[in-house]
Amino acid sequence: MKYIDNSKLIEMFQGGYKNLKANKAYVDSLNVFPVPDGDTGSNMTLTMASAIKEVEAIQGNEKSDILTAYARGALRGARGNSGVILSQIVKGLATVLNNEDYINTKTLAQAFLNARDVAYGAVTKPKEGTVLTVIRYMAEQAPAIAAKTSSVENFFDQIIKKGEEILQKTPDMLPVLKKAGVVDAGGRGLIYVMEGYLKALKGIEIKDDEPQQNFEVPSLDAFGDSKGEEHDYDNIKFAYCTEFFITNLKKHVTEEDIEKLREKLMAIGDCVIAIGDVTFVKVHVHTNQPNKALYYALQMGELDKVKIENMLEQNRKLKAARAASKKPVGMISVCCGEGISSIFKDLKVDELIEGGQTMNPSIEDIATAISHVNADAVIVLPNNGNVIMAAENAAQLIEDKKVYVVPTKEAPQGIRAAFAFDPNADAETNVAAMSEAFEDVKCGQVTTAVRTTNMDGFDIKEGDIIGLDGKKIIAKGSKPEDVVMDIVDKLVDSFSEVITLYYGENVSQEACNALVERLQEKFEDFDVIAYNGGQPHYHYLISIE
Repeated sequence: MKYIDNSKLIEMFQGGYKNLKANKAYVDSLNVFPVPDGDTGSNMTLTMASAIKEVEAIQGNEKSDILTAYARGALRGARGNSGVILSQIVKGLATVLNNEDYINTKTLAQAFLNARDVAYGAVTKPKEGTVLTVIRYMAEQAPAIAAKTSSVENFFDQIIKKGEEILQKTPDMLPVLKKAGVVDAGGRGLIYVMEGYLKALKGIEIKDDEPQQNFEVPSLDAFGDSKGEEHDYDNIKFAYCTEFFITNLKKHVTEEDIEKLREKLMAIGDCVIAIGDVTFVKVHVHTNQPNKALYYALQMGELDKVKIENMLEQNRKLKAARAASKKPVGMISVCCGEGISSIFKDLKVDELIEGGQTMNPSIEDIATAISHVNADAVIVLPNNGNVIMAAENAAQLIEDKKVYVVPTKEAPQGIRAAFAFDPNADAETNVAAMSEAFEDVKCGQVTTAVRTTNMDGFDIKEGDIIGLDGKKIIAKGSKPEDVVMDIVDKLVDSFSEVITLYYGENVSQEACNALVERLQEKFEDFDVIAYNGGQPHYHYLISIE
């Protein structure tokens, strides 16, 4: 598609809204500004809902009417900083698209550049690492993309990739994002809007009643001690978040008067936004004198939808709720594979760190996860010999809670240890019980050799299926199931009672079921259990107890 016609333009805008709405909860989960209450996704979605409502209410199919309604609806419905900035991005896009005869890739590139300028112009103190950074980077890349392609679908595909690229770097720009372990919520919301545009252009149906991404809500622990600028809630300078519209502006009001209003608001507060035109103005300010903000606005016109929130009280409630839900002891587990992760979740592990063989988490990764657990003490299950030392070093970085490392070397050992966890017992009692529980667990792994070698008495060729006991090779074969049989035969003893298999991402359930039958037939006095571990690299993980 080289041009976007008016009908497709409406579909595109509707797609952006639907895709954002479908992922609203996920965007909310990333929120850290302006207060840790998880509302960025909601605010952006309501902003877009207002824009679409106005578009769908127009009569006819004229491009100018569509774009005017889209921009005006976004401004009228803008909520919170994220919604206001999104409305300005929409305004910037719509202004250029409305002034051009045809909407092609070159027009879109100019629209993105204008969207960047309008969005930055609306914010008194632009902060990098936010949605502003994402729109800026996309805009900077847009002309080069447009020069290489005339396909609008390809243009949006490339723009989205560039947006995702810079979004992943936002934690390096804002320490509070890095501490929380999330990317910027507003930036993620903008990407969802752009993805919705692209899906509509491609004719892909978007189901707006189902979430499209699984997520874990970040812990509020990341926000409690964040320091710096207007988001230091323990030492907040301006307590009242004040928002309102100015409507029915007086005849004498000019664009210059709106700029003067912004300057007056900056004198009594911060986080100032005053945007609009001589018919409608949206205002946001953090101040200790909301009465003055309202007085200034009344000199220009009528007030509508006034909202004043006490951010100090919001923060007190959040801290009180967190204190009330604090546990004496929490757990963290390092693991990989959806199935194994699900098992740990079922065992009430508070935080999961993706990692294991070939992808060991860093000390910082583990320390961040520990800080997220709302507990006085935290027990860490490394589940890999190469992670134990990192976990022990991470524990030394934590000052506000006691941290214990139960040195599990394999996921099955970690699962057995987690089974022994008692939420009613203290940390020391749990550590002792969990350490004792996994000591007698024998573990085997079945994987594919990646190089030719001679080790532990075996001539190994690349592609051979090998069985491991820790780091020692104890079996070799051509089929994973045959190697499992060999490993179990070598590891069981007179005290063994249970054989548990966790089959990997490349093993079918049918193959595992057949293996369970073979094991049960040979070891008829044992309980043989199988779970979908979903782990990479290893066909099977084996636990013998």
